[in-house]
Amino acid sequence: MAEKISQAFLLAAGLGTRLRPLTNTMPKCLLPIGGKPLLQIWLENLKRHGINKILINTHWFADKVSAFLTAQSNAYFQLNIFNETNLLGSAGTIWANKEWVGKKPFFILYGDNLTNVNLSKMIAFHQEHGLPFTLGVFQTDNPRQCGIAEIDEGGNVVGFEEKPKEPKSHWAAAGIYLADHRIFQALPEMENKSLASRSVPFDMGFHVIPKLLGQMKAYFIHDFLMDIGTPQSYEQAQQSWKEME
Repeated sequence: MAEKISQAFLLAAGLGTRLRPLTNTMPKCLLPIGGKPLLQIWLENLKRHGINKILINTHWFADKVSAFLTAQSNAYFQLNIFNETNLLGSAGTIWANKEWVGKKPFFILYGDNLTNVNLSKMIAFHQEHGLPFTLGVFQTDNPRQCGIAEIDEGGNVVGFEEKPKEPKSHWAAAGIYLADHRIFQALPEMENKSLASRSVPFDMGFHVIPKLLGQMKAYFIHDFLMDIGTPQSYEQAQQSWKEME
């Protein structure tokens, strides 16, 4: 019987600079969608699929995020807050907390996405192929602004490039991944280095995923998925989410 997957990194520390002035007084992860903070929508979906051990990183308005999470505390979730005085980057956060996940598989989720993705189906897919990493991907109309995966007929990711000048597909990294401890072997150069002192944070798209070619499968996401990165996309997400419910 496959091991139950119940752990997730929910990355929520971003500055949300493209969303200003909305994020001048509130972190992006707490912006409301249909009256609910984005982070609450994430927690509800995680609970729906049995994910109850969650590490959430904070930075921008960390006190507000911590207060929200404290109010969400209940017998179901084991919430861990990891505050970053200096942003470590998506890969840096995971590396700094690799002891927290231990040898068990875990999700890596970008908390600035609005989605109802079926995590249970993704778990089943990940457990079936047995590789260290599952890259959630979606169809994008703007591949030059995304991390783009080149995928063969067997669903293997054979190429990956962030914001390519000449995209080789329209399959973009969704910020929804499944991994296990084997991905840390792809980052030996991070050993014995101070993450906080780096001028450029460690990023999943630039520093990790390209090193996992041959060790991952693509999971094609056809559920609702939007990045609310700008005031325009945030407004569109509000309407689209309302129509979907």
